[in-house]
Amino acid sequence: MTTAPPYQQTGRRRSLGPGFRRLWAAYAVSTYGTWLGFGAFPLIAVLALDSGPAQVAALAAVGRAVGALLALPLGPWVEFRRKRPVMVAMDLTRFAALVSVPAAFALGWLGFVQLLVVSVVVAAADIAFRAASGAYLKALVPPEDLLVANGRFESTMWSASMVGPPLGGAAIGVFGPVTTVLADALSYLLSALGIHSIGGTEPKPPRPAGPRLRARDLFEGWRHILRHPTLRPLFLNTIVVNGLIMAPEPLLALLLLRELGFSPWQYGLVFAAPCVGGLLGARLAPRLVARYGQGAVLRTAGTLRAIWPLGLAFVQPGVPGIVLVITLQFGLVTCCALFNPVLATYRLQHADPARLARTLAAWSVSTGATIAALTAGWGLLAAVTGPRVAIAAAGVVLLATPLLLPRREPAKTP
Repeated sequence: MTTAPPYQQTGRRRSLGPGFRRLWAAYAVSTYGTWLGFGAFPLIAVLALDSGPAQVAALAAVGRAVGALLALPLGPWVEFRRKRPVMVAMDLTRFAALVSVPAAFALGWLGFVQLLVVSVVVAAADIAFRAASGAYLKALVPPEDLLVANGRFESTMWSASMVGPPLGGAAIGVFGPVTTVLADALSYLLSALGIHSIGGTEPKPPRPAGPRLRARDLFEGWRHILRHPTLRPLFLNTIVVNGLIMAPEPLLALLLLRELGFSPWQYGLVFAAPCVGGLLGARLAPRLVARYGQGAVLRTAGTLRAIWPLGLAFVQPGVPGIVLVITLQFGLVTCCALFNPVLATYRLQHADPARLARTLAAWSVSTGATIAALTAGWGLLAAVTGPRVAIAAAGVVLLATPLLLPRREPAKTP
Protein backbone atom coordinates (compact mmCIF):
# COMPACT_ATOMS: atom_id res chain seq x y z
CA MET A 1 0.00 0.00 0.00
CA THR A 2 1.32 3.43 -0.95
CA THR A 3 1.92 5.70 2.03
CA ALA A 4 0.80 9.29 1.67
CA PRO A 5 3.66 11.78 1.65
CA PRO A 6 4.26 13.66 4.90
CA TYR A 7 2.68 16.90 3.73
CA GLN A 8 -0.59 15.03 3.18
CA GLN A 9 -0.49 13.11 6.44
CA THR A 10 -0.42 16.25 8.58
CA GLY A 11 -3.49 17.68 6.84
CA ARG A 12 -1.73 21.01 6.39
CA ARG A 13 1.08 22.53 4.39
CA ARG A 14 4.34 20.91 5.43
CA SER A 15 7.03 23.18 6.86
CA LEU A 16 10.49 22.56 5.45
CA GLY A 17 12.22 24.64 8.10
CA PRO A 18 13.28 28.27 8.52
CA GLY A 19 16.29 27.88 6.23
CA PHE A 20 14.13 26.77 3.33
CA ARG A 21 11.60 29.52 4.02
CA ARG A 22 14.32 32.14 3.69
CA LEU A 23 15.68 30.49 0.54
CA TRP A 24 12.17 30.31 -0.94
CA ALA A 25 11.51 33.95 -0.08
CA ALA A 26 14.78 34.99 -1.75
CA TYR A 27 13.86 32.93 -4.81
CA ALA A 28 10.38 34.48 -4.93
CA VAL A 29 11.74 38.04 -4.77
CA SER A 30 14.28 37.49 -7.55
CA THR A 31 11.82 35.52 -9.69
CA TYR A 32 9.14 38.20 -9.47
CA GLY A 33 11.80 40.78 -10.31
CA THR A 34 12.91 38.78 -13.33
CA TRP A 35 9.39 38.40 -14.69
CA LEU A 36 8.61 42.04 -13.95
CA GLY A 37 11.53 42.87 -16.23
CA PHE A 38 10.67 40.22 -18.82
CA GLY A 39 11.31 41.57 -22.33
CA ALA A 40 12.75 44.83 -20.99
CA PHE A 41 16.01 44.69 -22.97
CA PRO A 42 14.34 44.39 -26.41
CA LEU A 43 12.00 47.22 -25.44
CA ILE A 44 14.92 49.41 -24.37
CA ALA A 45 16.77 48.55 -27.57
CA VAL A 46 13.79 49.54 -29.69
CA LEU A 47 12.38 52.49 -27.74
CA ALA A 48 15.52 54.08 -26.33
CA LEU A 49 18.29 53.05 -28.74
CA ASP A 50 16.35 52.74 -32.01
CA SER A 51 17.84 49.30 -32.65
CA GLY A 52 16.88 47.18 -35.64
CA PRO A 53 15.60 43.58 -35.80
CA ALA A 54 19.09 42.07 -36.07
CA GLN A 55 20.27 43.82 -32.90
CA VAL A 56 17.13 42.83 -30.99
CA ALA A 57 17.60 39.19 -32.03
CA ALA A 58 21.26 39.37 -30.95
CA LEU A 59 20.25 40.35 -27.43
CA ALA A 60 18.34 37.07 -27.08
CA ALA A 61 20.60 34.70 -29.01
CA VAL A 62 24.13 36.06 -28.57
CA GLY A 63 23.68 36.99 -24.91
CA ARG A 64 22.46 33.51 -24.02
CA ALA A 65 25.07 31.70 -26.15
CA VAL A 66 28.09 33.70 -24.99
CA GLY A 67 26.86 33.57 -21.40
CA ALA A 68 26.71 29.78 -21.64
CA LEU A 69 30.25 29.69 -23.05
CA LEU A 70 31.60 31.89 -20.26
CA ALA A 71 29.86 29.68 -17.70
CA LEU A 72 31.89 26.61 -18.76
CA PRO A 73 34.57 27.03 -16.06
CA LEU A 74 32.02 28.02 -13.43
CA GLY A 75 30.79 24.45 -12.84
CA PRO A 76 34.10 23.22 -11.37
CA TRP A 77 34.57 26.53 -9.59
CA VAL A 78 31.19 26.16 -7.86
CA GLU A 79 31.74 22.45 -7.11
CA PHE A 80 34.67 23.02 -4.80
CA ARG A 81 33.27 26.00 -2.88
CA ARG A 82 30.59 26.47 -0.27
CA LYS A 83 27.41 27.11 -2.15
CA ARG A 84 25.71 29.86 -0.16
CA PRO A 85 28.52 32.41 -0.65
CA VAL A 86 28.54 31.56 -4.37
CA MET A 87 24.79 32.21 -4.56
CA VAL A 88 25.21 35.56 -2.79
CA ALA A 89 28.08 36.49 -5.12
CA MET A 90 26.04 35.63 -8.23
CA ASP A 91 23.08 37.66 -6.97
CA LEU A 92 25.34 40.65 -6.35
CA THR A 93 26.93 40.19 -9.80
CA ARG A 94 23.50 40.28 -11.44
CA PHE A 95 22.54 43.30 -9.34
CA ALA A 96 25.67 45.23 -10.36
CA ALA A 97 25.28 44.36 -14.04
CA LEU A 98 21.60 45.25 -14.23
CA VAL A 99 21.75 48.44 -12.16
CA SER A 100 24.35 49.77 -14.60
CA VAL A 101 21.62 50.02 -17.26
CA PRO A 102 19.35 52.59 -15.56
CA ALA A 103 22.43 54.40 -14.28
CA ALA A 104 23.85 54.74 -17.80
CA PHE A 105 20.43 55.65 -19.17
CA ALA A 106 20.05 58.45 -16.61
CA LEU A 107 23.47 59.82 -17.58
CA GLY A 108 22.80 59.53 -21.30
CA TRP A 109 25.56 56.94 -21.81
CA LEU A 110 23.52 53.81 -22.51
CA GLY A 111 24.40 51.99 -25.73
CA PHE A 112 23.61 48.69 -27.38
CA VAL A 113 27.01 47.17 -26.53
CA GLN A 114 26.33 47.70 -22.83
CA LEU A 115 22.98 45.90 -23.12
CA LEU A 116 24.70 43.00 -24.86
CA VAL A 117 27.47 42.79 -22.23
CA VAL A 118 24.94 42.91 -19.40
CA SER A 119 22.87 40.15 -20.99
CA VAL A 120 26.00 37.96 -21.24
CA VAL A 121 27.02 38.58 -17.61
CA VAL A 122 23.52 37.88 -16.32
CA ALA A 123 23.26 34.67 -18.38
CA ALA A 124 26.57 33.35 -17.03
CA ALA A 125 25.68 34.30 -13.43
CA ASP A 126 22.29 32.59 -13.82
CA ILE A 127 24.01 29.30 -14.67
CA ALA A 128 26.43 29.51 -11.76
CA PHE A 129 23.61 30.42 -9.37
CA ARG A 130 21.46 27.47 -10.49
CA ALA A 131 24.37 25.06 -10.08
CA ALA A 132 25.07 26.30 -6.55
CA SER A 133 21.41 26.54 -5.49
CA GLY A 134 20.61 22.97 -6.54
CA ALA A 135 23.51 21.59 -4.51
CA TYR A 136 22.61 23.85 -1.58
CA LEU A 137 18.97 22.77 -1.63
CA LYS A 138 20.00 19.12 -1.42
CA ALA A 139 22.03 19.89 1.72
CA LEU A 140 19.29 22.08 3.22
CA VAL A 141 16.21 19.88 2.75
CA PRO A 142 15.73 16.20 3.72
CA PRO A 143 15.66 13.84 0.71
CA GLU A 144 11.98 13.01 1.20
CA ASP A 145 11.07 16.71 0.95
CA LEU A 146 13.01 17.57 -2.22
CA LEU A 147 10.02 17.15 -4.52
CA VAL A 148 7.83 19.33 -2.28
CA ALA A 149 10.55 22.01 -2.26
CA ASN A 150 11.01 21.90 -6.03
CA GLY A 151 7.23 22.01 -6.48
CA ARG A 152 7.08 25.22 -4.44
CA PHE A 153 9.81 26.80 -6.54
CA GLU A 154 7.96 25.76 -9.69
CA SER A 155 4.64 27.20 -8.53
CA THR A 156 6.37 30.46 -7.56
CA MET A 157 7.91 30.71 -11.02
CA TRP A 158 4.56 30.29 -12.75
CA SER A 159 2.74 32.72 -10.48
CA ALA A 160 5.48 35.28 -11.19
CA SER A 161 5.22 34.67 -14.93
CA MET A 162 1.48 35.24 -14.71
CA VAL A 163 1.52 38.64 -12.98
CA GLY A 164 5.01 39.99 -13.68
CA PRO A 165 4.90 40.88 -17.41
CA PRO A 166 1.55 42.74 -17.24
CA LEU A 167 2.74 44.75 -14.24
CA GLY A 168 6.09 45.35 -15.91
CA GLY A 169 4.40 46.57 -19.08
CA ALA A 170 2.26 48.97 -17.08
CA ALA A 171 5.32 50.23 -15.19
CA ILE A 172 7.20 50.85 -18.42
CA GLY A 173 4.22 52.75 -19.82
CA VAL A 174 4.07 55.03 -16.78
CA PHE A 175 7.71 55.40 -15.67
CA GLY A 176 9.80 54.66 -18.77
CA PRO A 177 11.71 51.79 -20.38
CA VAL A 178 14.40 51.16 -17.72
CA THR A 179 12.02 51.01 -14.75
CA THR A 180 11.65 47.24 -14.70
CA VAL A 181 15.40 46.69 -15.14
CA LEU A 182 15.95 48.69 -11.94
CA ALA A 183 13.29 46.61 -10.17
CA ASP A 184 14.94 43.41 -11.40
CA ALA A 185 18.34 44.60 -10.17
CA LEU A 186 16.97 45.43 -6.73
CA SER A 187 15.30 42.02 -6.53
CA TYR A 188 18.72 40.36 -6.81
CA LEU A 189 20.07 42.59 -4.06
CA LEU A 190 17.19 41.56 -1.80
CA SER A 191 17.72 37.92 -2.75
CA ALA A 192 21.40 38.17 -1.77
CA LEU A 193 20.43 39.61 1.61
CA GLY A 194 17.85 36.87 2.14
CA ILE A 195 20.27 34.05 1.28
CA HIS A 196 22.96 35.59 3.48
CA SER A 197 20.49 35.69 6.38
CA ILE A 198 19.97 31.91 6.31
CA GLY A 199 23.11 31.46 8.39
CA GLY A 200 24.27 28.10 9.65
CA THR A 201 27.21 26.09 8.43
CA GLU A 202 27.48 24.16 5.18
CA PRO A 203 29.21 20.83 4.77
CA LYS A 204 32.76 21.30 3.59
CA PRO A 205 32.82 20.89 -0.20
CA PRO A 206 35.03 18.22 -1.79
CA ARG A 207 38.57 19.12 -2.75
CA PRO A 208 39.80 18.76 -6.33
CA ALA A 209 41.77 15.60 -7.04
CA GLY A 210 44.90 17.57 -7.93
CA PRO A 211 46.48 20.77 -6.65
CA ARG A 212 44.46 22.80 -9.16
CA LEU A 213 41.55 22.44 -11.54
CA ARG A 214 42.35 20.62 -14.78
CA ALA A 215 40.86 21.09 -18.24
CA ARG A 216 39.04 17.76 -17.95
CA ASP A 217 37.14 19.12 -14.93
CA LEU A 218 35.31 21.48 -17.28
CA PHE A 219 33.56 18.53 -18.93
CA GLU A 220 33.09 16.24 -15.93
CA GLY A 221 29.42 17.18 -15.65
CA TRP A 222 28.73 16.12 -19.23
CA ARG A 223 30.69 12.87 -18.78
CA HIS A 224 28.63 12.02 -15.72
CA ILE A 225 25.32 12.79 -17.46
CA LEU A 226 26.15 10.84 -20.62
CA ARG A 227 27.33 7.77 -18.68
CA HIS A 228 24.21 7.65 -16.50
CA PRO A 229 21.53 5.33 -17.97
CA THR A 230 18.59 7.56 -17.00
CA LEU A 231 20.08 11.04 -16.74
CA ARG A 232 21.33 10.77 -20.33
CA PRO A 233 17.91 10.34 -22.03
CA LEU A 234 16.32 12.88 -19.68
CA PHE A 235 19.08 15.37 -20.52
CA LEU A 236 18.75 14.90 -24.28
CA ASN A 237 14.96 15.10 -24.12
CA THR A 238 14.98 18.21 -21.95
CA ILE A 239 17.43 20.32 -23.94
CA VAL A 240 15.75 19.47 -27.24
CA VAL A 241 12.21 20.09 -25.95
CA ASN A 242 13.15 23.37 -24.26
CA GLY A 243 14.91 24.53 -27.41
CA LEU A 244 11.98 23.64 -29.67
CA ILE A 245 9.49 25.34 -27.34
CA MET A 246 11.53 28.53 -26.98
CA ALA A 247 12.87 28.88 -30.54
CA PRO A 248 9.49 29.69 -32.15
CA GLU A 249 8.46 32.19 -29.42
CA PRO A 250 9.66 35.29 -31.37
CA LEU A 251 7.97 33.90 -34.48
CA LEU A 252 4.73 33.41 -32.59
CA ALA A 253 4.87 37.05 -31.48
CA LEU A 254 5.35 38.07 -35.10
CA LEU A 255 2.44 35.87 -36.24
CA LEU A 256 0.02 37.05 -33.55
CA LEU A 257 0.86 40.75 -33.49
CA ARG A 258 1.67 41.50 -37.11
CA GLU A 259 -0.10 38.93 -39.29
CA LEU A 260 -3.19 38.18 -37.18
CA GLY A 261 -3.63 41.65 -35.68
CA PHE A 262 -3.69 40.72 -32.00
CA SER A 263 -3.55 43.81 -29.78
CA PRO A 264 -0.78 44.00 -27.13
CA TRP A 265 -3.24 43.29 -24.31
CA GLN A 266 -4.55 40.22 -26.15
CA TYR A 267 -1.00 39.04 -26.70
CA GLY A 268 -0.28 39.43 -22.97
CA LEU A 269 -3.52 37.65 -22.06
CA VAL A 270 -2.85 34.53 -24.12
CA PHE A 271 0.45 33.98 -22.32
CA ALA A 272 -0.48 35.15 -18.80
CA ALA A 273 -3.77 33.26 -18.36
CA PRO A 274 -2.34 29.76 -19.08
CA CYS A 275 0.17 30.18 -16.24
CA VAL A 276 -2.63 29.07 -13.92
CA GLY A 277 -1.81 25.64 -15.32
CA GLY A 278 1.69 26.01 -13.91
CA LEU A 279 0.30 26.39 -10.40
CA LEU A 280 -1.93 23.37 -10.95
CA GLY A 281 0.83 21.16 -12.34
CA ALA A 282 3.35 22.07 -9.64
CA ARG A 283 0.79 21.34 -6.93
CA LEU A 284 -0.18 17.99 -8.44
CA ALA A 285 3.38 16.74 -8.99
CA PRO A 286 4.05 15.39 -5.45
CA ARG A 287 0.66 13.69 -5.29
CA LEU A 288 1.05 12.01 -8.67
CA VAL A 289 4.59 10.83 -7.88
CA ALA A 290 3.37 9.40 -4.56
CA ARG A 291 0.66 7.47 -6.39
CA TYR A 292 2.29 6.45 -9.69
CA GLY A 293 6.04 6.86 -9.21
CA GLN A 294 8.70 9.14 -10.71
CA GLY A 295 9.09 7.19 -13.93
CA ALA A 296 5.41 7.20 -14.85
CA VAL A 297 5.07 10.94 -14.22
CA LEU A 298 8.24 11.78 -16.17
CA ARG A 299 7.20 9.66 -19.15
CA THR A 300 3.55 10.77 -19.17
CA ALA A 301 4.10 14.50 -18.59
CA GLY A 302 7.15 14.45 -20.87
CA THR A 303 5.10 12.93 -23.67
CA LEU A 304 2.05 15.15 -23.21
CA ARG A 305 4.04 18.41 -23.22
CA ALA A 306 5.21 17.59 -26.78
CA ILE A 307 1.72 17.48 -28.33
CA TRP A 308 0.51 21.06 -27.73
CA PRO A 309 2.81 23.45 -29.69
CA LEU A 310 1.90 22.10 -33.15
CA GLY A 311 -1.61 23.54 -32.76
CA LEU A 312 -0.17 27.07 -32.58
CA ALA A 313 0.49 26.91 -36.33
CA PHE A 314 -3.28 26.87 -36.94
CA VAL A 315 -4.22 29.99 -34.94
CA GLN A 316 -6.72 32.30 -36.63
CA PRO A 317 -7.63 35.95 -35.91
CA GLY A 318 -10.18 37.08 -33.35
CA VAL A 319 -11.73 35.38 -30.33
CA PRO A 320 -11.36 31.80 -31.69
CA GLY A 321 -7.64 32.40 -32.07
CA ILE A 322 -7.34 33.77 -28.54
CA VAL A 323 -9.22 30.76 -27.12
CA LEU A 324 -7.07 28.31 -29.10
CA VAL A 325 -3.77 29.85 -27.96
CA ILE A 326 -4.90 29.96 -24.30
CA THR A 327 -6.03 26.31 -24.47
CA LEU A 328 -2.81 25.10 -26.08
CA GLN A 329 -0.61 27.13 -23.77
CA PHE A 330 -2.55 25.95 -20.72
CA GLY A 331 -1.98 22.32 -21.69
CA LEU A 332 1.70 22.91 -22.37
CA VAL A 333 2.32 24.86 -19.15
CA THR A 334 0.48 22.30 -17.00
CA CYS A 335 2.51 19.41 -18.41
CA CYS A 336 5.78 21.34 -18.04
CA ALA A 337 4.96 22.23 -14.44
CA LEU A 338 4.33 18.55 -13.72
CA PHE A 339 7.55 17.44 -15.42
CA ASN A 340 10.00 20.09 -14.19
CA PRO A 341 9.97 19.58 -10.39
CA VAL A 342 10.04 15.79 -10.79
CA LEU A 343 13.03 16.09 -13.13
CA ALA A 344 14.79 18.55 -10.79
CA THR A 345 14.26 16.18 -7.86
CA TYR A 346 15.46 13.14 -9.78
CA ARG A 347 18.64 14.98 -10.80
CA LEU A 348 19.42 15.92 -7.21
CA GLN A 349 18.75 12.39 -6.00
CA HIS A 350 20.79 10.54 -8.62
CA ALA A 351 23.64 12.79 -9.69
CA ASP A 352 26.95 11.92 -8.04
CA PRO A 353 27.26 14.24 -5.00
CA ALA A 354 30.92 14.87 -5.88
CA ARG A 355 29.85 16.07 -9.34
CA LEU A 356 26.49 17.65 -8.55
CA ALA A 357 27.34 21.31 -9.22
CA ARG A 358 29.17 20.40 -12.43
CA THR A 359 26.22 18.26 -13.53
CA LEU A 360 23.74 21.10 -12.94
CA ALA A 361 26.02 23.62 -14.64
CA ALA A 362 26.49 21.33 -17.67
CA TRP A 363 22.72 20.91 -17.91
CA SER A 364 22.14 24.68 -17.79
CA VAL A 365 24.94 25.47 -20.27
CA SER A 366 23.58 22.91 -22.72
CA THR A 367 20.04 24.22 -22.36
CA GLY A 368 21.10 27.82 -22.99
CA ALA A 369 23.30 26.92 -25.95
CA THR A 370 20.60 24.75 -27.52
CA ILE A 371 17.94 27.42 -27.15
CA ALA A 372 20.26 30.01 -28.69
CA ALA A 373 21.18 27.76 -31.63
CA LEU A 374 17.62 26.69 -32.35
CA THR A 375 16.32 30.26 -32.02
CA ALA A 376 18.82 31.40 -34.64
CA GLY A 377 18.04 28.42 -36.87
CA TRP A 378 14.30 28.86 -36.65
CA GLY A 379 14.68 32.55 -37.41
CA LEU A 380 16.43 31.64 -40.66
CA LEU A 381 13.76 29.05 -41.43
CA ALA A 382 11.01 31.63 -40.88
CA ALA A 383 12.79 34.07 -43.19
CA VAL A 384 12.50 31.49 -45.97
CA THR A 385 9.13 29.87 -45.22
CA GLY A 386 7.26 32.36 -43.02
CA PRO A 387 6.51 32.20 -39.29
CA ARG A 388 3.52 29.86 -39.50
CA VAL A 389 5.44 27.15 -41.37
CA ALA A 390 8.41 27.48 -39.01
CA ILE A 391 6.13 27.16 -35.95
CA ALA A 392 4.56 24.06 -37.51
CA ALA A 393 8.00 22.56 -38.18
CA ALA A 394 8.96 22.96 -34.51
CA GLY A 395 5.69 21.32 -33.49
CA VAL A 396 6.25 18.35 -35.81
CA VAL A 397 9.78 17.75 -34.53
CA LEU A 398 8.52 17.99 -30.94
CA LEU A 399 6.19 15.07 -31.58
CA ALA A 400 9.25 12.82 -31.91
CA THR A 401 10.92 13.93 -28.66
CA PRO A 402 9.14 11.41 -26.38
CA LEU A 403 11.34 8.79 -28.06
CA LEU A 404 14.24 10.30 -26.09
CA LEU A 405 12.58 9.70 -22.72
CA PRO A 406 13.75 6.76 -20.54
CA ARG A 407 11.84 3.61 -21.39
CA ARG A 408 12.29 2.02 -17.99
CA GLU A 409 11.54 3.06 -14.44
CA PRO A 410 14.30 5.34 -13.05
CA ALA A 411 16.52 3.63 -10.53
CA LYS A 412 15.22 3.98 -7.00
CA THR A 413 16.93 6.41 -4.66
CA PRO A 414 19.41 4.63 -2.38
